[in-house]
Amino acid sequence: MIRKLLTTHIDHPECHTLKHYLSVGGYESSKKALNSLTPEQIINDVKTSGLRGRGGAGFPTGNKWSFIPKTDKPKYLICNADEGEPGTFKDRLLIEKLPHMLIEGMVIAAKAIDCHQGYIYIRGEFNKGIDVVETAVNEAYAAGLLGKNIQGSGHDFELAIYSGAGAYICGEESALINSLEGRRGHPRLKPPFPAVSGLYSCPTVVNNVETFCNVPHIIRMTGEEYKKIGTEKSPGTRLFAVSGHVKKPGIYEVEMGTPMKELIYDICGGMKNDKNLKAVIPGGSSAPILTAEEAMTATMDYESIASLKSMLGSGAVIIMSEEADLVETTYRLAEFYSHESCGQCTPCREGTHWVKDILHKIKVGEGTEKDVELIYSLSRNMEGGTTICPLADACVMAVRPTMQKFKEEFARRLQPVDKPTEPKKEVANVG
Repeated sequence: MIRKLLTTHIDHPECHTLKHYLSVGGYESSKKALNSLTPEQIINDVKTSGLRGRGGAGFPTGNKWSFIPKTDKPKYLICNADEGEPGTFKDRLLIEKLPHMLIEGMVIAAKAIDCHQGYIYIRGEFNKGIDVVETAVNEAYAAGLLGKNIQGSGHDFELAIYSGAGAYICGEESALINSLEGRRGHPRLKPPFPAVSGLYSCPTVVNNVETFCNVPHIIRMTGEEYKKIGTEKSPGTRLFAVSGHVKKPGIYEVEMGTPMKELIYDICGGMKNDKNLKAVIPGGSSAPILTAEEAMTATMDYESIASLKSMLGSGAVIIMSEEADLVETTYRLAEFYSHESCGQCTPCREGTHWVKDILHKIKVGEGTEKDVELIYSLSRNMEGGTTICPLADACVMAVRPTMQKFKEEFARRLQPVDKPTEPKKEVANVG
């Protein structure tokens, strides 16, 4: 099985430099795309590859590009490098180690949608990554790989870097666009979608770092060959950021469809201190938790994880052993979502706050069964399209499945229900 596609040369100490990237065939794909392929051919090749967005939603990338209307309006291309999902750290690796692969992917995408201005929106805390990408962009400009008449193709593409301010909500594409425009990072009502009215009310494509990094490989090997990697509906490789109670946590590139059991026990060396597996969060904090039994049947692809009513999401795999305190873990996730809510929608602003407070009550041993029922009631009002963006749904998915699948663990923290005392019977005075 192919284990590496993006990260083949990532261990080389100079992998982030233009010199090294060119030495391993870098920018050959962009040269091919710019000089030999039409925009329609590029989009069709990406469609054929079956590449799905690597940021969380898993939407087909080629389809997303094809939605850009043919208009005289400017088109914009944005890389979402605002990696803020708890447990997720694979995009950080890519921008620090393989910035030119990202740039090349964006150049190809720009040709595909007839775009001449792009932005890389990077999480503000990624100081090293920002420095590395800025250096790479300057190298690309100096070599004629960005700017006017790229590689003699006649296509112009300018690329700018924008540093975020640490708001998780700006990972949502419309909030990111608002932030780029200098507005408060609030998600927008949709429709219209960014493909029709995005940055500056113009057609806009927003893709994840890992998504763009796949594009040069698709153009090099063709979409047909790329589709042979992984599974039929989830082609290609995927970077998984594995953390938690394993012997070798880290970032691993594997083929889609790799058994989760293989990822945990063969690739990551098994459970830390040889403890038993208790639970797995398979795709970042907003992905519903899997029990050990579910995890051992899963494969690392969209369809398998969806069949277990969870999500592959951002590719963050959080492993928990029998020693994990799931009440504490669930409270911390709820606290995160409460803190990161932008406050625009009442079900999210109030709901995440109440869920967090009630979970704290349970955590310290002061909760009752009525508090559990209240969380379930709140969650029903927070999910299913009651808010502009999915942050409230993410909080629900991080909390409710854990409380349902590990009910006994939460029950042990609850106060016992007092039995109602019978009223004293009055004795008639017969004296």
